[in-house]
Amino acid sequence: MKKLILLAAACIVLQSFSAGAATISVNQFVEHPALDAVLKGFQDYLKEKGMKVKYNVHNAQANMGTATQIGQQMIGEKPDLLLAIATPSAQATAQAVSKAPADMKRPFLFSAVTDPVAAGLVKDLQHPPKGITGVSDLLPIEKHIKMVLAYDKNIKTLGLLYNSGEANSKSTIAAVNALRKKLGFKTVEATASKTADVYQAAKSLVGRVDAVFIPTDNTIISALESVLKVGVQNKLPIFAADVDSVKRGAVAAMGFDYYKHGYQTGAVAEKILNGEKAENIPVSFQEDLQLYINVGFSEKMGLTPPEELLKKATKVYK
Repeated sequence: MKKLILLAAACIVLQSFSAGAATISVNQFVEHPALDAVLKGFQDYLKEKGMKVKYNVHNAQANMGTATQIGQQMIGEKPDLLLAIATPSAQATAQAVSKAPADMKRPFLFSAVTDPVAAGLVKDLQHPPKGITGVSDLLPIEKHIKMVLAYDKNIKTLGLLYNSGEANSKSTIAAVNALRKKLGFKTVEATASKTADVYQAAKSLVGRVDAVFIPTDNTIISALESVLKVGVQNKLPIFAADVDSVKRGAVAAMGFDYYKHGYQTGAVAEKILNGEKAENIPVSFQEDLQLYINVGFSEKMGLTPPEELLKKATKVYK
């Protein structure tokens, strides 16, 4: 009996040690409020579930080469789980996992990826490849563009500002362009491959468009203040796809709460850390849209927010 008690006690200690020993290596593409909120929501979920986790957090600072190096570094850290936040980091991590020796491979979870199929991460959302799954922030883009057009009836030509090297942005821009005939507007595109180019790309749209739309683009959002400067100086409304950008000065956005997005990703991580195979968990989406409006910057950019949208808004910044 004494031996059984000692054995049971040893098992409890081993289980506690295993739970406490969980390590997650993180590849975040850039520091900005939306992606930071994803990580915070992710960490808070696991903390609330009583899971003690050690994090190796890496940030690529919007540099694809650095994201690739981080992906390789994380393999060497031999964590229990790999987490990639944003499409470029997810692609870099997936590449590192594909090249890793069999005994070095680890489950891989992605978050804040707009189009996992277009990004080459999965072929089938319901049946992801071995060791991989994630949570997508794909926008119901038609609802979003309808909101932009309702915000100002005079918007006939919409500027699209993005980094053409980001697969997530290319997917969103294609979706916007596909709506032109249906919703009756035109588009003009401007691209920037790095943050230093964002200001000039934004200026190139002045006089050519009635408003600017920014997708969930890591490069552009990292230099959002320079875009807002162009918007204020030229009375050119700047709309964003992520609600965190509205607090910084974008006119409005109909998007996700990225903290909740991270929280949802944490629930997937819990399943994997508890032994469920990643490939058995379908890629999931966040459906709950929120409307954020910045009244002050709307007026600075020459617009008065429509009363009907203000009534529907989840959050209004004065």
